[in-house]
Amino acid sequence: MSVPSAVVCLPTYNERENLEKMVRALGDKGVNVLVVDDNSPDGTGEIADRLATELDYVSVLHREKKEGIGRAYIAAFELLLRESAAELILEMDCDFSHDPADVARLIAAAEAGADVVLGSRYVEGGRVENWGALRRFVSAGGSLYARTILGLPVRDLTGGFKCYRRAVLETIDLDAISAQGYTFQIETTYRAIHAGFRVGEIPITFVDREAGTSKMSKAIFAEAVWKVPALRAARLLGKL
Repeated sequence: MSVPSAVVCLPTYNERENLEKMVRALGDKGVNVLVVDDNSPDGTGEIADRLATELDYVSVLHREKKEGIGRAYIAAFELLLRESAAELILEMDCDFSHDPADVARLIAAAEAGADVVLGSRYVEGGRVENWGALRRFVSAGGSLYARTILGLPVRDLTGGFKCYRRAVLETIDLDAISAQGYTFQIETTYRAIHAGFRVGEIPITFVDREAGTSKMSKAIFAEAVWKVPALRAARLLGKL
């Protein structure tokens, strides 16, 4: 079976230390790469433009301002659905928290029948490296919180290493998604499951970034606290 055409979306904000290394690491993975830069003041956008002129598998979407990872991904999805024939659309962090070698594994799982594939830290064989106890607690606790309130069997609801079949993104209402932080990951999976799509998880090793600065903030955490029960309420009221 041939590998479906696939595009990896790389959202960036001040990732000049990581972008070129990540893009070149994806060069032999049989995918195209869409860099989505939120007007990074450190010159990440200019690096992306240079790479796009040098490498035929790279393109760039420039956004005017930083609005959160959720809005960046939605802009990327809308562009790809409108202007590309990609059958698989992947999300991936640019900071090497996600291993480029695992891209092929996500694609293989989609080929095997999953509509959404999650690179999971919390299924058997998955793990996290280089995180302190507090960060581990917040991450694992956030997934448990969302899983319990939303009644989902998915172990890693907050992870950002994902592969969608095109039909998933064409079906769920992207315009209705307002989450800006990692709650975006929870909401897209929740909507996909309730639209009848099959979600699979494969184990990955998540490694904390070595270069650049984490985008986690108190506002992102607070969004998850209120947004998850709001999603549940919307579902019960028939609005989702």
